[in-house]
Amino acid sequence: MNKSSFNIDVDLEHGDLEHVDQKHVDLEHGDREDSKLIKKPLKPQSPRRDIRDIPMDTMVPTTDRDYDSLGNTVLHALVLIADNTKENTDFIIRMYDEVLIRDTRLAQGAVPLEAIKNKQGLTPLKLAAKLGKIGLFRHMVQREFTDHETRALSRKFTDWIYGPIHSSLYDMTSIDTSEPNSVLEIIVFGSAIENRQEMLQVEPLHSLLEEKWERFASKLFLVHLLGYLVYLVIFTTVAFYRKEGQPPFPVENTTKDAFRCIGELISALGAVYFLIKALMDFKRRPPRIKSMHIDGCNDISFFLQATFLLVSIVLYVCGRREYVVPQVFSLALAWINILYYSQGSKHLGMYNVMIQRIILSDIIRFLFVYVVFLIGFSAAIVALMEESPSNPSVQISSWKSECQKPTLNNIRFTALELFKLTIGMGDLDFTDHIEYIEAFYILLIIYIVLTYIMLLNMLIALMSDSVDKVSRDSESIWRLQRSLTILNLERVLPRSLRNRLQSGIMKKLSLASGQDERKFFR
Repeated sequence: MNKSSFNIDVDLEHGDLEHVDQKHVDLEHGDREDSKLIKKPLKPQSPRRDIRDIPMDTMVPTTDRDYDSLGNTVLHALVLIADNTKENTDFIIRMYDEVLIRDTRLAQGAVPLEAIKNKQGLTPLKLAAKLGKIGLFRHMVQREFTDHETRALSRKFTDWIYGPIHSSLYDMTSIDTSEPNSVLEIIVFGSAIENRQEMLQVEPLHSLLEEKWERFASKLFLVHLLGYLVYLVIFTTVAFYRKEGQPPFPVENTTKDAFRCIGELISALGAVYFLIKALMDFKRRPPRIKSMHIDGCNDISFFLQATFLLVSIVLYVCGRREYVVPQVFSLALAWINILYYSQGSKHLGMYNVMIQRIILSDIIRFLFVYVVFLIGFSAAIVALMEESPSNPSVQISSWKSECQKPTLNNIRFTALELFKLTIGMGDLDFTDHIEYIEAFYILLIIYIVLTYIMLLNMLIALMSDSVDKVSRDSESIWRLQRSLTILNLERVLPRSLRNRLQSGIMKKLSLASGQDERKFFR
């Protein structure tokens, strides 16, 4: 394997050539054998030079097709050192275009330099998409050369112009999902890309996703919604008309029991489907805490819904009456998951995004602090209580002991009463058997000040601030979540139908190298 010795990525990253010397090369005559950059320390008195002051001709290694140990060419190296700042991006773009043009002149007829993949199977375009280098990525997909000699390097072609109106054709090579590991899939499913919702606004990605939605995804999405509503009605009916007693129940030869068994079977098959679908989504896009406020938690919610119902089925088969508990949790989540289908509407989708962001940020932090206060003050009040006096001579019937009101000696009852005080539904009619009533009132006042007055008002203020912040990004996040849905719907289609629904047109171009046929998106 021929590994390049150029260190252009190191040189550019540090912005100088202090530790790099270059052998004399003749770029115009194409002397490529002696044009590698040799790492050689210069004299200590050599002045430090900024890379932007070096002439472009002396910085471009003519061994463009050499690669490092990771298979990265010079174009990959330029992508790696881009940092999305304006000054850096402008400079990297000039370098990138210069390398492309020179390689085209020196390596005519060879595979385009931009089409060479590294060992991860990524071209420079895909690497820019994976790393979120939006400035360089925008230039790469919208690059247009008007010179006839270099026009073949363009990815954007002006089709026609009529006054201020013009139509452009975008090269779909490596972008659309017709190719494996496409740019669109890398960005949409790349939860580690922090600015991917912004990258999806870059043309032609934005228009491509809109066309996919209008062309087939919206219809499939509506069918999925109707199917889910039918499943939800069946599941709710089965849970509402469940049999009482010791499970498992024998199947009776009645119409009502037959419908009940069919409903239970449909509910169980639906849970298996949602579980498999969630696991496949986890494999393709592992859940990350940092990206959950952008991706949402719909996959996790459907996974929990399916898991609770399957656990309920196992308990039912084992003859445990507790099967009802996970069943009702699954039913509640099933109704909550209808919000997933709000992605079909822009306003409902943006509203759902704001709800998710507030729950995953403000509500979770509030609950963590509140639970600490609740447990701490509940334990303190229970420790302050004295045991209720007992009279052995008094016989209490079983029904009366069951109806006896619990006291503050029970920490669960105490926590519930303090929670009622927090939301303004509690009372102070539970002060019996308190030996140090003053200490009890001090604890109660401190608890009310910290929770009812401080924490709740802080939560309201934080939620108001979060709504203002989220409202600015909610549309782009909604579009990203809808993009996930579009590509997931496209994946389940048969390959033949998927190919027929692909966007774009085939068009022949007259270039300096001859006729070139590519797939374009208008």
